[in-house]
Parts: sequence; C-alpha cells; structure tokens
Amino acid sequence: MVSRCPGWAALDVLEAAPDGPVAFSADLSPAGLLAAYRAGVYPFPASDEYTRALNEVVFADQVQEGRIPLVGEEEPADPFAVSWWSPDPRPVLPVSAAHLSRSLARRLRNGLSWSTSLNQGFEQVVRACRGDRVPLWLTEELIASLVRLHELGHAHSVEVWDDGNLVGGVFGLRVGPVFSMDSMFFRRPGASKVAVSDLAARFAQAGGELLDAQRDSPHVRDLGGILMPREQYVRRLRRTAHDSLPMPAATLPARRLAKPAGPP
Repeated sequence: MVSRCPGWAALDVLEAAPDGPVAFSADLSPAGLLAAYRAGVYPFPASDEYTRALNEVVFADQVQEGRIPLVGEEEPADPFAVSWWSPDPRPVLPVSAAHLSRSLARRLRNGLSWSTSLNQGFEQVVRACRGDRVPLWLTEELIASLVRLHELGHAHSVEVWDDGNLVGGVFGLRVGPVFSMDSMFFRRPGASKVAVSDLAARFAQAGGELLDAQRDSPHVRDLGGILMPREQYVRRLRRTAHDSLPMPAATLPARRLAKPAGPP
C-alpha cells in the first residue's frame, strides 16, 4: 500500500534505506525545499523524461509497497520527476577540520592573488555549477527556488575571484549548525577547494559546525571530509531550527586560508 506523508516533518528518515531515494515528491517550492533540508533530505530532479521514466520503472514497486513514501499533497502531479535522498552514512566536513592541500596552500602563499566573497554572485555560482553537467539535475524550477531562498536569507554562495573574474564557487542551504553544500565549480585548478575552505572559515565564525557534502568523493575527503552516521547527522540538524550569527560578508584575500595541512 502506498505510504503518504503530509510533509517532510512527518517523514521518518532514519528508517529509510541507506543508499537509495528516501522519498518521492514533485514539490520543489522554496518552502518545500527548505522543509526537506531541515529533515536531512535533498532533491535530485530528473533531468529528462527518460530519467523520470527510469525512476518509475526501478522504484514503482517500492512505492506501491510503502517502502518509499510519497511526500506532499494527496495526488502529486508527477512524483517520479524528483527523487529525494538522505544517504547513510553522510559525508560531512567539520568546519574545524576543513583544510587545503599543502600544494594548494603553497600556491596561495607564493603568488595566487585570489579573493573570496560571500553572496556576491549567488545565481552566477548556481548556473556555473549547472554548466553542461550530465545529468542536469539543476533544473530551472530548482534554480528559481534556490534563488528565492537566497533572497530570504537561507541559501548562500561563496565566490572565488581572480582579477575580477569568477573562477570558482560553492553554494547551498544553511540549517542551524549545518551548511548543506549543493554543488561547487572551478575554472582554475583548486578554486572550488578554496571556496569550500573559505565557506568553512566563515561558517565557523558564525557558530556553524558542519559542512554537509551530500555525496562522498575523493574531492571531499581531500578537504577533510569524514563519514557520519545518518542518525547523528539528523540529530545535529534538530539541535536548532534557526540560524544563529550571520556569516562574515567581507571580500577577503584567499591567501589567509593557506595554513599548514598537518602531517602527511
């Protein structure tokens, strides 16, 4: 029997499978998106009709059996258009442990004149992250909701600049002590890593604790990422429902991030 949740707060994400979608919902509205992140869930919209149909073929039985619930209104227009994920374990970067590699720190000390900023080009960063990536999960509908959440103060970006040119960045949503990073990009080697390191520094100053990488990768591990059990991650999210201090907004030299990475 199909399981339906009226909203994300009613979803028991801790009972969901560790390595597949935890729900389906077509709701990508700003309010729905924010509620999902507060529940420890992030979206992966289907990039085309083939991907949407594949979701239905692969997961329809689990939806019919109630193992993957539908979230939202009683009769969603097309729930298989957006899958929602909450992997267990969750890749995170404690802000105190985020660091640059020795080689990148050396490059910053020895001549890279990059600077970093906060929220100076949010949509620029989002669209640069979208680029020509496949699958194209950053749909126009999702981008519109992210931009609105940015206007409301929930979504943020860090930009990396080289002589006025945007060369890297990262963006995501802040939920209390956690910043969930949706995506990052670079146009110069190392620029996305500088963006994440800068975000960690600014978020730490604002009382933040964790950067959520959503998906594990060697890139995340290189920056100091670790795997955290989903139950522990969700407990961190629930510690507070509101943001605390604002992140420092000044444009700053990236060179300040070039601290030693510790023993090899």
